[in-house]
Amino acid sequence: MHSMTNVLVTGATGFVGRAVVKELLEREHRVFAGSRQGEAVGGARGLKLDATDLSSVMRAVGEASPEAVIHLVGIIQEQGDQTFARVHVEGTRHVLAATPRGARYLHMSALGAGDIPDSRYSVTKAEAEALVQGSGLNWTIFRPSLIFGVGDDFFGRVLKDLVSAAPVVPQIGDGRFPFRPVSVEDVAQAFVTALDRPETAGHIYPLTGPQEFTFRELLDLELAALGKKKPVVPVPLALMNLGVPLMQMLPSPPITRDQYAMLKAGNTAPNDEARQAFGLPMHRLQDRLGQIVQGR
Repeated sequence: MHSMTNVLVTGATGFVGRAVVKELLEREHRVFAGSRQGEAVGGARGLKLDATDLSSVMRAVGEASPEAVIHLVGIIQEQGDQTFARVHVEGTRHVLAATPRGARYLHMSALGAGDIPDSRYSVTKAEAEALVQGSGLNWTIFRPSLIFGVGDDFFGRVLKDLVSAAPVVPQIGDGRFPFRPVSVEDVAQAFVTALDRPETAGHIYPLTGPQEFTFRELLDLELAALGKKKPVVPVPLALMNLGVPLMQMLPSPPITRDQYAMLKAGNTAPNDEARQAFGLPMHRLQDRLGQIVQGR
């Protein structure tokens, strides 16, 4: 079953990275955990790997001699020189250039890549996908929706802060934007199973969960998980359109321009293709939210 042994994971210390490394180790791959600090993850050997620096990527690949590369590096907001263009586009270009020609290459993109012109996140994710598709490598691209699990950024922080901060909960517009969140375990299983399924090469898979929710339903679920009762007040989009740019002046804005553009766009797709290709268990958000909001 396992022809592969050496697997290099970039962004291995991140939320998804740790889950992917864990799944790889459980299936007895030899795992190299690439990150900017180079720390070990679980039983995986840590390697210093800064995707924005080609020589750093080449060194890490040289040490790992990978038969497969899983590229997970991504950011959700820009900081200093860590821009979407540098991290998503240049970072991907460097990893593709360093990946041995015969290796399997698995790429983390995002649902809606390229569909949201006012989101630099979305635009640069699509640019990176184009590089992957033109790389000549044996690639598979995954496009996850919102990913949930203990330690996630959206349900564990953004939404939690949104429903906790004020006496009322602000709902963006009519709150009807659809989402189909997927568990971090399902995402990790899809990536790792793809290594054993050569027929999945050259395919792009949306990764979404078993159920679709509106933004309003997500707010209600989050409130219930936190045991809070508060009125939810719709904020007209016209007002949000004025407010969000002003929030960017805060040291850490509650919502970035990109997150706002992506929330308004919604984030959903059918799950059948990935579920069947990788035999995914499809964990439910409702079963996990209690643990997520408590952070354990």
